[in-house]
This record gives sequence, structure tokens and C-alpha cells, in this order.
Amino acid sequence: MNALARAYYCIHEAIFPRLAHLDGLAPLAMRLYLVPVLWTAGNQKIANMESTIEWFGNPEWGLGLPAPALLAHLAAYTEAIGALLLLVGLAVRWVSVPLMITMAVAAITVHWANGWAAIADSSAQEVAIRLGEAKDILREHGNYRWLTEKGNFVVLNNGIEFAVTYFIMLLSLFFTGGGRYVSVDYYLSRLYPRSRV
Repeated sequence: MNALARAYYCIHEAIFPRLAHLDGLAPLAMRLYLVPVLWTAGNQKIANMESTIEWFGNPEWGLGLPAPALLAHLAAYTEAIGALLLLVGLAVRWVSVPLMITMAVAAITVHWANGWAAIADSSAQEVAIRLGEAKDILREHGNYRWLTEKGNFVVLNNGIEFAVTYFIMLLSLFFTGGGRYVSVDYYLSRLYPRSRV
């Protein structure tokens, strides 16, 4: 067992320290994944700000949040500006905080009541029945082949899955930063190194 552990450690040390100069690729991948998600969400809110404010504030069919105008603007511009900052890798740790708050609020106020899954399990009986009915209607009254040539129909469950996933990615970026070699933050840290006290 001791020889096996030593062999494992030797192989580990032969491979992974050599990959250290590529450790910026993981934060870059997370940033680039989040950019279109946040940019689209923010700009949709901005483009429809009046209806966004109404949705944020309405307790009957909306979120019923206090100060809906303020919160709608904060959410929309946090997402849009946050996407731009993540794209170039500037202030990544700083912008991760309000973006994590936005994801947490979205998970709790919008998605929590729907459970975990973003897309309903199509093997569940109730979901399968609804999908079957929808397909029958589309086959009879629509161009089903054209509608499904890019993918299958699903029932959106709208659970917390995506909001939590984005939160975890942002949490990781909070600790790693934008990434070595691939972010403005990296080059700023080289221009202005920490002073030693």
C-alpha cells in the first residue's frame, strides 16, 4: 500500500505542477460561460424595464418585492455590467458579490417553489401526459417536423438548478479571480503588485 501511495504521489507530482501555468483557463471558461447568460438576462430587463418593475413589485402574479423600481434597475444593470466586466476579467472578485446576491434572490423569489430541476422530468407521468397532448396538438394544427428539427419539446420546470449553478460558478470566481494571463485583473496585479509591509 505504501508503494502504491508513493507511485500515485510521484505520478501526481510529475503531471500537475506542470499544468500550473494553465490554471487561468478554468476561470476563463467560467467567465465566458456566464457572459451571455448575464448579458441576455440584464438586457432583457433593461429593454422591458416598465414590465420588469411591474413584475418585481406585483404581489399577485409577480415577485412582490419592496422598492421594485430600485431592485429592477439594480438587478438589470448588475447583470449587464457584470457580464462586460467578466468578459474582460476586470474586477472579477468584486462583481461576483452582487451577481451572487442576484442569483440567490432569483433562486429564492422566482425558482424556489418549483424545486430543483430547471426542466421537468419527461418520464414523470404528469409531464409525459402534458408533452403527449402538446405533441398531438402540434401534429394536428402545426408543422411538428419543422418545430422539432432543432430539438425536442420539454416542459420547463423553472426550478433553482440554473440559479444555483451560476451562483457556484460566481463563488468560484470570487476565490480564484479572473485567471492568470487571461484577465485584466491579472495584468493590473503585475503593474501594481502588493506592497510589502
